[in-house]
Amino acid sequence: MSLFDENSLPPEPPEAAGPEPIAPQPAAAAMRDLAQDLRAPWGWLDLLLLAVFALAASVLLSLLLGRAFGAFGVKLAQLRASPSKTGLFTILHQVLLFLVLLGYLAAQIRVTFRAPFWRTIGWRALDPGRAPRALRYIAFIAGGFLLAASIQIASVAFGNRAKVPMQTLFQDRRTALLLIMTAVFFAPVIEETIFRGYIYPVVARRFGVVAGVIGTGVIFGLLHAPQLWGGWVQIALLVVVGIVLTSARAATRTVLASYLFHVSYNFFTSFAFLLGSHWLRLIPPGH
Repeated sequence: MSLFDENSLPPEPPEAAGPEPIAPQPAAAAMRDLAQDLRAPWGWLDLLLLAVFALAASVLLSLLLGRAFGAFGVKLAQLRASPSKTGLFTILHQVLLFLVLLGYLAAQIRVTFRAPFWRTIGWRALDPGRAPRALRYIAFIAGGFLLAASIQIASVAFGNRAKVPMQTLFQDRRTALLLIMTAVFFAPVIEETIFRGYIYPVVARRFGVVAGVIGTGVIFGLLHAPQLWGGWVQIALLVVVGIVLTSARAATRTVLASYLFHVSYNFFTSFAFLLGSHWLRLIPPGH
């Protein structure tokens, strides 16, 4: 039986005869909903174990991929000398690491905590409130577009021209296309599950919602820092993106909201890059 199955809760005691009960105040109801939203069965030790597991898995996957490339005749020196092969290695490593981490969390929640995975980790339907649900979906998608446009403008206005490591992934057409597909169709699901679904509830439960939003956003930005090393303004802007995404998660109490923001942000950022590169025609083909 799931820990989050409402049928598993003890029955309410019978009401005593007397005056009609007073309806709960909006503030009390909001506090109750917040407590329910942050009711995750994992804690700080689990976050530490996730970090250790992620580091170990990253090292192991690097070794295994190195052997796999070697089996196809690509030696380490060739791998480092070829931007296209380096990009392919990096993308494969990232995708496999994401899958391993998702499997780790799913196994932990279903086996250790005996709870359904997606709902327990925060993937719930959007509450439509007074507006049609479709309108709320459109609002979050539009918010992602506005966020992407704002970050692009700020990056151009305040960013530096230092070459960042991520630029090596855009030196050939095939790698750039693979990266865009990963950023739009794959990364938002995994990153929202980990950051807004797994990390945010623990931080917010201990330090409060505001600190949880800021702390999770900072963690999100800093863990992407190696890709943008040297582009300090871009790293700071990515922290801002993380805070905005976590704010959407906190306000709606569902990871689905931050996912819609995230996938829209990545889509419009990728679309802008495709337009700027004349649909990748300005980038050399892979080989």
